[in-house]
Amino acid sequence: MASLERVWRVAERGTHALGALLGACDACREWVSLSDLQTARGGACGLRLASGFHRFSCLDETNTVGMDFNSSVRSRKVDKGKEVAKPLEFLLRRLVRGEDRTQLQTTGFSCHSDLHSEVCITNKPAIVDNSALTTYLQFSGVQVKHMVRPYARKEDETAMKQVTPVLILAGNVSSPACHFNHDVPAVVFSSGGFTGNLFHEFNEVIIPLFITCRQFQSHLQFVISDFKPLWVRKYNRILTHLSRFEVINPATDGSVRCFPAAVIGLKYHENLAVNSTEIPGGYSMFDFKNFLRESYNLKAKTVSDIEKPVLVLISRRKTRMFLNEGEMLGIIEELGFQAIVAKPNRMSNLDKFARVINSCSVMVGAHGAGLANAVFLPAGAVMVQVVPLGLDWASKAYYGDPAGEMGVHYMEYKIEPEESSLFKEYGPHHPVIADPMSIFLQGYNAARAVYVDGQNLTINLVRFRETLNKAMEFLVH
Repeated sequence: MASLERVWRVAERGTHALGALLGACDACREWVSLSDLQTARGGACGLRLASGFHRFSCLDETNTVGMDFNSSVRSRKVDKGKEVAKPLEFLLRRLVRGEDRTQLQTTGFSCHSDLHSEVCITNKPAIVDNSALTTYLQFSGVQVKHMVRPYARKEDETAMKQVTPVLILAGNVSSPACHFNHDVPAVVFSSGGFTGNLFHEFNEVIIPLFITCRQFQSHLQFVISDFKPLWVRKYNRILTHLSRFEVINPATDGSVRCFPAAVIGLKYHENLAVNSTEIPGGYSMFDFKNFLRESYNLKAKTVSDIEKPVLVLISRRKTRMFLNEGEMLGIIEELGFQAIVAKPNRMSNLDKFARVINSCSVMVGAHGAGLANAVFLPAGAVMVQVVPLGLDWASKAYYGDPAGEMGVHYMEYKIEPEESSLFKEYGPHHPVIADPMSIFLQGYNAARAVYVDGQNLTINLVRFRETLNKAMEFLVH
């Protein structure tokens, strides 16, 4: 069994120890939900931290977690029938820390802002006017007029131009009358920005949705601005596993809806990452992959669940194409892999393609959005990223660094200049080949035109064979 797979299994068995460690930490003051700590064997454990006291409790596999926001959040069948209640206010408080949390507790409203995302929270009644994309906060004594673009890439002006702002008002303002009353909190976010690109869909929406919403155990109402029907259908499995209610499209709904609380915006950690130490605390990429396996009914948990090594080759059709793809497939099959060629039309149906990726032990692809499908790989699988000329940093930052936390082995096939179509186009001494940094210093658009949109790849088959042999070694140890 490969080492990462062993670590993955140990992580499962170590859940109770993790809970005990957290339970011993009075300073943590965070709640680790029962579902967060579920394991494949031996049940699950939860940590109760309330009013300065903590208690560690365990469930068996058959136990479930339920919620009733008319009163509180309840975990059923805990300690032989006793229930551990968690109020909605407690869950909302987990989304902020430090001064932001103090402000939420004092005023009923707070925003947490960092480089990538802004999340505004109210634990008081909120009126959402969908016709004007305005949220009115129902408390007095505090004047609020704040604009939020609820998409987790606020440092990127190009992306944010595709995101409609949500206006938040409180204080001396008149609010419209409610058409509908809800007994669960609203979560408002945008499906604008760079959606349409798989990497950005997971990086800026799906993973932040999980981070922000998982703890509510599906007792929340999504309000999706910049509504894209195709995007909503594509991610229906995820949306319905995070919320038990049909999503609201403000543009067609046009009504005024009242909620007991609201969250506007989504929390972002890092590229394709869930960090257990960051807000709200306790979640990891391990939990996110478990959530995906549950949502898409994926069968393979680790590569040991796959009888014969299967390799999926991400086949691009516009840029960064493999010009000798047929010869690459010959090497793949010669080495004993069952080969799957994933073309764009095959990848478009995520419900089906998630299961395809989950059945694979190795994924190979040039740097690009298709590699984001690695989130569906079983633990212990191998991702081989072919790094085109000039794209070293992006390859490492977007896929190389996150891979380990996904529980997969990461390998790079860094092309030689001669393997890029740019070599023939510009010659060996041109700055495009000899000094890519000088091209990047001309600005991103100039570099993108050359290295992202302007090159294709002819892979050295000898080097490619060596890379796949090393990948196979990960699968047999």
